Amino acid sequence: MNSSLLDAMAPKPLAERLRPKRLSEVIGQDHLLGPEGAIGRMVAAKRLSSMILWGPPGVGKTTIARLLAEAVRVHYETLSAVMVGIPELRKVLAQAKERHSAGALTLLFVDEIHRWNRAQQDALLPYVEDGTVTLVGATTENPSMSLVGALLSRTTVLVLNRFDDEALEQLIRRSESEVGRTLPVTDEARAALRLMADGDGRYLINLVEQIYDLRPQTPLDVAAIGATLQKRAPLYDKAQDAHYGLLSCFHKALRGSDVDAAMYYAARMMAGGEDPGTIFRRLACCASEDVGMADPQALPQVMAAWDAFERIGWPEGRLFMGQAVAYVATAPKSNAAYLAFNAALELASSSGSLAPPKHLINAPTKMMKEMGFKEGYRYDHDWPEAFSGQEFFPPELLKAGRPEFYQPNERGFEREIKKRLTYWGRLREKRGSDTR
Repeated sequence: MNSSLLDAMAPKPLAERLRPKRLSEVIGQDHLLGPEGAIGRMVAAKRLSSMILWGPPGVGKTTIARLLAEAVRVHYETLSAVMVGIPELRKVLAQAKERHSAGALTLLFVDEIHRWNRAQQDALLPYVEDGTVTLVGATTENPSMSLVGALLSRTTVLVLNRFDDEALEQLIRRSESEVGRTLPVTDEARAALRLMADGDGRYLINLVEQIYDLRPQTPLDVAAIGATLQKRAPLYDKAQDAHYGLLSCFHKALRGSDVDAAMYYAARMMAGGEDPGTIFRRLACCASEDVGMADPQALPQVMAAWDAFERIGWPEGRLFMGQAVAYVATAPKSNAAYLAFNAALELASSSGSLAPPKHLINAPTKMMKEMGFKEGYRYDHDWPEAFSGQEFFPPELLKAGRPEFYQPNERGFEREIKKRLTYWGRLREKRGSDTR
């Protein structure tokens, strides 16, 4: 018995048996595969262009590439960026060039293309440019951050959807049709399975296959599948897109005073194994950038919670993280101090090394006293309200009017600060020329 016949007789995993045979059987990606979708139009025209399929795991990237090659009748080559380097790539490209010279086209599918470094991507570039291969790359990471600009500019990025609940249910029904019997779980457990899959169709099919293999005497309930099946870890890569994406969502929710959403994104990151320090660093930045002087206690609250977290650890540390998130999210917001310092930095950079007023510089030597240093300095505590109204800017900066960087608003504690600054401004005008 030959090996090909043995392979055909060998039992196949359920996921392999359910793999679509035609593009029309692929679920969850109608926005790309439908008549008006980018891939649908390519198939209809029998004309391919290079593309990057960007989407989460288990949503059909590999299947779409294979079926696309079959649909337009071109030679299909597949490489895993994890497994091969430049020597293997050059071999495949040489064969594609021979095919191209003979008038045949090659669709080159590169799985996890984001794993290739710049040199590997550059080696592929000329063959994409001259049409030797039509590239279909698959990635779970943002192509704009993982692919070189030259390669990215010669491809179209197509975004695949995470499977929604309806698509996952469709996969379960296909599994039941393939196996020939209803999945032995309760309705609640069926819904829990879809939730456990977290949008990953391949993972869901594997869960379904495990349940069929168990052959339970009675339908499994939610507790039973929780005890029997391994829970999927949330999709989260601390070094890549999920890290930066969720961190951005977290900060924006804090800034937008949505305490519930901020709690959710912090919990998502913690559930994904994020370093707690990363979350506290973002809290500290938000406490200064977005809360600022509207509530000066926000930053001390965050730092105290951070310190308590590091001393006590998880899981009790959730008390301190939750308190810090709640404080920053619900605090009044002002970025006035942040904007003021940016404006001061800009002026300091553009105005050069201006000499400060002599009256502000101490005169520890006789020569400096003779040169007029510290002469005319007003000790503010000698004045009413401990405010002399003396000028502190270099004279050159006053020619166009006194710089005013800090513009407090009417929110929170800044309301009081604004009153002080207004009061001091009037005193400065009154006392600016006074001598004592």
